[in-house]
Amino acid sequence: MTTTTTVHLVRHGEVHNPEGVLYGRLPGYPLSDRGLAMADRVAEALAGRDVRHLVASPLERTRQTAQPLADRLGLPVGVDERIVEAGSRLEGRRLAGGRGVLRAPAAWRHLWNPVRPSWGEPYGEVLARMLRAVSAAREFARGHEAVLVSHQLPIYATRRHLEGRRLLHDPRRRQCSLCSITSLHFEDDVVVEVAYSEPAGDLLPVKAQPPGA
Repeated sequence: MTTTTTVHLVRHGEVHNPEGVLYGRLPGYPLSDRGLAMADRVAEALAGRDVRHLVASPLERTRQTAQPLADRLGLPVGVDERIVEAGSRLEGRRLAGGRGVLRAPAAWRHLWNPVRPSWGEPYGEVLARMLRAVSAAREFARGHEAVLVSHQLPIYATRRHLEGRRLLHDPRRRQCSLCSITSLHFEDDVVVEVAYSEPAGDLLPVKAQPPGA
């Protein structure tokens, strides 16, 4: 008999970031009020599903996003280091207005190779740890569903790989909005479908947050 399992990859909600910096893994960046409302939408979308396993990255914004769903399902929020945001040498730099990253000479030495990418953790390393986390979640929830609350680049890299696309891409064109759900449908250990939805689509800000958030 074929066993059907679904692993949902959820991106966190909007972050309180008034200075417009690339916060990456830095502490002190919780969800904004709108981000909390987005997390409620995710909970509404997944509360009726057969979710048996719920984990988040160790960063505050993902744990906050997972909490409303945990409350509805009566599940604890586990923490998985493997689904954390991609490392970046540009953390703490402003991305918009004033002297943004592209206008700062000190940052140029990190921007020479978009394939690796030279400014942070290689795409291949991000993908490898995400695939291990997805595999572990699939095993834990086999025959049911699991939710992993992560970040834009790790989720999108996983999707591109599973759809047979190259990891190299234009960050401005990632289909992975705030509090979006990328659902990986497995038959036994094989992905048979990748689905995407935006339960908080109507709450998205007019100008989206920086890529990789």
